[in-house]
Amino acid sequence: MKKVDSQSLYDELKEMDHRLKVTTAEFSQLHESLVGLMEKNAELEIENQHLRDRVNQLTEKMGNNSPQLSKSRKNLEKLYNEGFHVCSSYYGKRRENGEDCIFCTEIIYGRRD
Repeated sequence: MKKVDSQSLYDELKEMDHRLKVTTAEFSQLHESLVGLMEKNAELEIENQHLRDRVNQLTEKMGNNSPQLSKSRKNLEKLYNEGFHVCSSYYGKRRENGEDCIFCTEIIYGRRD
């Protein structure tokens, strides 16, 4: 039978106790971080839902107040959204960097007689 050195056994036990304390502290810190992230996530989900609801309200409101486009204006709108000018000054030319053109938007959405 192997003789157990009581000093080395005590030292190993002391070292294991130290590692357990360090691990426990790390676990507690990780747990606190996780709880904080879960709380923040819940807040963001609620805020996101409120924003979605508001966007839906505004979209419905705009949809009810905006007049319907004629078929020809819808075609112009489609061309415009694809990146082309529909105004008489630049008709058919590609809009650079997708910038808006007030002449085009006036033709599409402007006054209807």
